[in-house]
Amino acid sequence: MDAINALKTRRSVRAYRREPVPREILTDLIDCARLAPTAINIQPWEFVVVTERETLNAIAGTTDHGRFIADAAACVVVLCQDTKYFLEDGSSATLSILLAAHAHGLAGCWVAGDKKPYAAEVCRIVGAPADYRLISLAPLGYPAEHPEKEKRPLSGVLHWEKF
Repeated sequence: MDAINALKTRRSVRAYRREPVPREILTDLIDCARLAPTAINIQPWEFVVVTERETLNAIAGTTDHGRFIADAAACVVVLCQDTKYFLEDGSSATLSILLAAHAHGLAGCWVAGDKKPYAAEVCRIVGAPADYRLISLAPLGYPAEHPEKEKRPLSGVLHWEKF
């Protein structure tokens, strides 16, 4: 899948088939994420790939809008050291994970982490050091649904020279 097609066809999916994702694919997703753009090349990120059902259930149980994480084959916990641009860098890496997953035939969904009341508990569950912040959770799996959410039209978001 080429990059333009991946960008234009990726959608958030919250229902997954009960089928494991090969470790090689999960490793490739993290390899893509570590190459994401990062402010002044700090690369503050670390990634915890969770596949154990008990841990997936524990993470899902802490969230307000991510209960479906319990049904995913895997969930990537994106963490960043608390640097000046940690949120931008971690967000860039998260998008890379979701696009790479889509290119591999997987589906995923961005579940917020930073500033959420469950952030500290998720960090504790995965054993993150105290100076790391939760950026996002990226549950992944083979899709059990193919949602087609309407996106705003280009003419409604594109401005030339001024707003």
